[in-house]
Amino acid sequence: MILAQVRAAALLTLLLVPIAGFAADSIARVEAYLAKLSTLTADFVQVVQDKQGQVTERASGTLSISRPNRFRWDYQQPYAQTIVADGRKLWLYDPDLEQVTVRSLEQGLGATPAMLLSGSGKVGDAFTAGPVEQQQGLTWYRLAPKQQGSDFERVSLGFDGRNELVAMELVDKLRQTTTIEFSRVKRGAALDDSLFRFVPPDGADVIGEAAAR
Repeated sequence: MILAQVRAAALLTLLLVPIAGFAADSIARVEAYLAKLSTLTADFVQVVQDKQGQVTERASGTLSISRPNRFRWDYQQPYAQTIVADGRKLWLYDPDLEQVTVRSLEQGLGATPAMLLSGSGKVGDAFTAGPVEQQQGLTWYRLAPKQQGSDFERVSLGFDGRNELVAMELVDKLRQTTTIEFSRVKRGAALDDSLFRFVPPDGADVIGEAAAR
């Protein structure tokens, strides 16, 4: 599934201590942050842990977002992989397999973490608010997808004292926890449109919807 490929990282389920705050604050605070977000670039490190807390995957790379509906995740370690949303299509390219998977943006994203950060819809339309909690100096806003059959049970966004998004935590149906930590975060910078265009390389197998323009 595309989410297994887009999800970038995971940690063990965290025990968080609630702070003063109501569940509705999660929606309002996240929407307020996203309303001011036009573009974002960052480096990321992701760690995936199984339900026993064992690390099963580590990866790192770079992220670029241009709202609405455009993003690029470039995985660099331990192997290369590129995921691009161009506003209409979602592209996944695996150089090792010489394979490109393409699907409509709506079909590929749904109520996913990628949609949460880059989508144009209201957060409250796709997610149910959870508690506002704090741990290790970060304020966490908990959200649960409303969409039936979503691959994720919970998505959490962690903000530092400067109200900068520095982490995401994703818990899936198998109780795996993916944590994505962001660094060198920049907001509002002009990004070249070419970042969000993808043309399948010569010789690559294209699977899924045709590369419609």
